[in-house]
Amino acid sequence: MVDEGCVAVIGLPIIVPLLRHLLSALSIPFVFSEHSYGVPVMPFRMRLSTALIALAICVKLPLLGQSIPDSAVIYTEGPRTRDGIGKYYMGREIAQVMGHQGISWLERDNREDEEAPSKAIALLDLKPNAVIADIGAGSGYYSFRIAKKYPSSKALAVDIQQEMLNYITSKAAAEKITNVVPHLGSTKSIQMPPETIDAALFVDAYHEFSHPYEMMTSIFNALRPGGIVYLLEYRAEDPKVPIKPLHKMTQAQAKKEMNLVGFNWVETKNDLPWQHFLIFEKPR
Repeated sequence: MVDEGCVAVIGLPIIVPLLRHLLSALSIPFVFSEHSYGVPVMPFRMRLSTALIALAICVKLPLLGQSIPDSAVIYTEGPRTRDGIGKYYMGREIAQVMGHQGISWLERDNREDEEAPSKAIALLDLKPNAVIADIGAGSGYYSFRIAKKYPSSKALAVDIQQEMLNYITSKAAAEKITNVVPHLGSTKSIQMPPETIDAALFVDAYHEFSHPYEMMTSIFNALRPGGIVYLLEYRAEDPKVPIKPLHKMTQAQAKKEMNLVGFNWVETKNDLPWQHFLIFEKPR
């Protein structure tokens, strides 16, 4: 679908230099003729190319975050609550990050009883030889379980804390697991080449991203067309879920934020005790 704001964004002052640059790179002559009234008019032989490129840009804009909003627009400063950082994204205060000191909580013995991670992993639909990035992997709790269930797959355990990755590296060596690969990301990017992963998994991590728009844009680019995002977040709609408010998220908020970057909502599974299991897809 063509971006509704495309007319405002793609105008003659913008599209002409852009076309000249693109066509020059392709060694295609770009010549303007002058109308008798002094208005630049493009020769007929160039009109089709212009229309196609402009349309491609208009169609692509929603996939790159609705014409790439400025950070000053999508992020705002506001009251800092106890568990937040005082930075807001689309009306949601971003939560503080859990440090590597929380590994024992991630690896707690009763996690299966509380969250049913084995059921969540069963809901994943990975093809043979798939590459899945476990974003905000922490201790690698999910990465290792995915690697065991899908031995032909590769689980990229992505985190921004080297201490977490060191823990994963040691555990992988101790258990002789070769298809879990630690990967250092940044607060704004997962640092992966375009179209190199088939799926991305977030388990109670997305709400802590300090730059969610930039991070999700990098993930969008790293996913192959048709790639899947599995987003697990504690249900904010349910007051019975015993998690701090900023570490929970409503389904409506999650959909709004994923849509901004260009992901399409596929479905939400409600099989887990505490979490939403939302599935989004990168357009093919």
